[in-house]
Amino acid sequence: MAERDNRRGGRRDREEQTPEFADRLVAINRVSKTVKGGKRFGFAALVIVGDQKGRVGFGKGKAKEVPEAIRKATEQAKRKMMRVPLREGRTLHHDMEGRHGAGRVTMRTAPQGTGIIAGGPMRAVFEMLGVQDVVAKSIGSQNPYNMIRATLNGLSKESSPRSVAQRRGKKVADILPKRDDHPRIDGEQAPVSEEA
Repeated sequence: MAERDNRRGGRRDREEQTPEFADRLVAINRVSKTVKGGKRFGFAALVIVGDQKGRVGFGKGKAKEVPEAIRKATEQAKRKMMRVPLREGRTLHHDMEGRHGAGRVTMRTAPQGTGIIAGGPMRAVFEMLGVQDVVAKSIGSQNPYNMIRATLNGLSKESSPRSVAQRRGKKVADILPKRDDHPRIDGEQAPVSEEA
């Protein structure tokens, strides 16, 4: 019996040690329902949660009061977290596109010091994810729900050199291009001597 209690206590300690998450309220809508006696108002909240170290999730909540809607959305976001590999902990590994419904976004890696060049809901996703340098553009729907889903769809496609190497059963050094392998910038080949 004592062993069982110890196990339970250990599990609780582990849960308390989980990192704190930052959250960002992206949108809040007031929804009215017309009934016999008049109108009943409710609120729908859209929240993004992340640990700013490569994990992010979004959730939506509906309630009669704003704080309750935000609380529900935050809980849902924490349950639906996903991990995204980041290069040097600051930018994406490669360029990508994301789609959801009419929402379409493009995301590109950026050199250090660029900052987050993205608008509205996409900026919130990158800030909660911990990305410091990225260039992103929303091409389709301006609906925040679709923009966030399209952004997360694109981020879910990202793969790091380590994961690609693991899939192929190779080493990371074999996957990454060597310095000498890059073609010349001007497109010309080096002159070949005919003295051989």
